[in-house]
Amino acid sequence: MCNLSTMNRQRFEALVGYTRTPHSILFAREFGWFSNEDERILGVLTVDIHDNDFGFVTLGRDANHKFRFIDGENSLSSPDYARQCLYISMKKYASTGESIFPQGDETRGRRSLFDPAVKEESRNPNYVHLIESIGYSPAKEIIAEMVHHYFDVDGNFAEQFQSSGFDARLWELYLFAYFNEERLFIDRSFTAPDYVVSWFNESPTCIEAVTVNLSKSGVLSVTHEPETSEEVRDLLDDFMPIKFGSALYSKLQKRYWELEHAKGKPLVIAIADFHDKNSMTWSSTALFEYLYGVRHKHHYNGEELVVETIPIEQHEYNGKIIPSGFFKLPESENISAVLFSASATISKFNRIGKLAGFGSSDVELLRIGDYHDHDPNASKPIRVSRPVTPESYSESWGEGLSMYHNPNAKLPVDENLFPSIAHHHFKDGQIVSAIPEVHPYSTITMNMVKKGK
Repeated sequence: MCNLSTMNRQRFEALVGYTRTPHSILFAREFGWFSNEDERILGVLTVDIHDNDFGFVTLGRDANHKFRFIDGENSLSSPDYARQCLYISMKKYASTGESIFPQGDETRGRRSLFDPAVKEESRNPNYVHLIESIGYSPAKEIIAEMVHHYFDVDGNFAEQFQSSGFDARLWELYLFAYFNEERLFIDRSFTAPDYVVSWFNESPTCIEAVTVNLSKSGVLSVTHEPETSEEVRDLLDDFMPIKFGSALYSKLQKRYWELEHAKGKPLVIAIADFHDKNSMTWSSTALFEYLYGVRHKHHYNGEELVVETIPIEQHEYNGKIIPSGFFKLPESENISAVLFSASATISKFNRIGKLAGFGSSDVELLRIGDYHDHDPNASKPIRVSRPVTPESYSESWGEGLSMYHNPNAKLPVDENLFPSIAHHHFKDGQIVSAIPEVHPYSTITMNMVKKGK
């Protein structure tokens, strides 16, 4: 028996999006997504964008647990006929009772991030919360699907994800999801930089990921929970620029641009702040101020917003001093841009997992935060509160990402590789930004599990 069910597009993407080759969008458009009753067999209907004829693809899991092509046809005369052919194909493969359809090129078998890889006492508390909390079951399940496609270059990804490297590995998984969403070709064959992305070998760009972490010693080994805007501003002036500066400078010292496979390619450092609980909700302003060595202040001339640029010479915190302006440092011209998100947390995976139908149905999510106001005279973001449901809410992996371009870069980044995110340039003494229609600055997600669960 094969009862076809229409699939949520975001769920199909979570299951199959990493299998689909980027260039498929040049030939066909998908217009229907299906599964059998237990999701062993998936199907998609297509229309050829050149000939306007129709086709289908049937997919099943290979020995690595990836959904891949097992049957298909094109040049069909109508969408109804294509749907009929897909039904026959899916019924055929579902009736076998098989869950795995080997392709003959699998090498490693099924992988899981959640099989114990470290001793219980070494587990990261955030990892423990992820695997034990019903409230984060959507995140756990979408990550479990994603990792079937993620190439572990060093062979220790699961170990680090479960222990001291949880935040850094989560950031790398997030970037992997985003690059796939942009339909980029991803090269993970080198240990560093972490990614080389391109579009048909055009504009190959190196991406190296880094996280801001709690310092183990020294004047920066302190935590903060600012409660007022004045306390936040004090941390943004000096403490956070030094934290960002330490992580970025460590990557600058690696001189990745000298590696043979990185020569002649733009180099982007992708950074996220995990140094303290909820620090990503307030720390982002410090990054662009440190990168460009300027601070913006504003006032109103009547109803017109006037922005003033103030140069910053240095940052000092408890005796530690660094110069401001990362893009002014010697050899920083080899860094083409810095990529940043304040949203790439486990809550991001939880929200997108929820939209894709993963996790317990008893989990309800509410996202509250500040979003960019496109009014040219606005000086503050817009506060938005939305329940995370497929009926009233949508979110992409790229939402919330910003790329800060180095005005002194030897090799500028091709923005066409990253069309869905915010881009920032420093021109005529000011930061000039192109912001997507929906762009969050700072949000929190409330996880609610139905009473008694």
